[in-house]
Amino acid sequence: MHKILVSACLLGAPVRYDGRSQGLDNGLLARWQAEGRLLALCPEVAGGLPVPRAAAEIQADGRVLTINGLDLTSAFTAGAEAALALCRQQGIRLALLKEGSPSCGANRVYDGRFCGVSQAGAGVTSRLLRQHGVQVFAETQLEALATVLQALRSP
Repeated sequence: MHKILVSACLLGAPVRYDGRSQGLDNGLLARWQAEGRLLALCPEVAGGLPVPRAAAEIQADGRVLTINGLDLTSAFTAGAEAALALCRQQGIRLALLKEGSPSCGANRVYDGRFCGVSQAGAGVTSRLLRQHGVQVFAETQLEALATVLQALRSP
């Protein structure tokens, strides 16, 4: 059975920087969870960051900083490495991650100026997973993920 790594906040865990979740109410996700396909992980928590924590954004130079300039790059990198290790251990080739997150953003991240503007780009975890062959999808791409999963199931 093909497993899917999922941002824990998308499954309702209150692990976001603000202590909230972003739980998705979606039939596909519910089915995959019932089938035992989903493995939840919050890379930021896995990297040692607390809940709640200061909001962070990826800067133009690639570092991950809080609005006060605290450099969290090493924690974000450690969380990405934990996600990759889980994927390798479980043979995971698909991930469903929270768009906009400096860890999990699949296609968009905030621009590093803390003004609510997002731009094309990938979070630290999404980038590392893709470099190692894991296909990463945002929560807005559930149908595309379902298509890929179905293709993997077919002989």
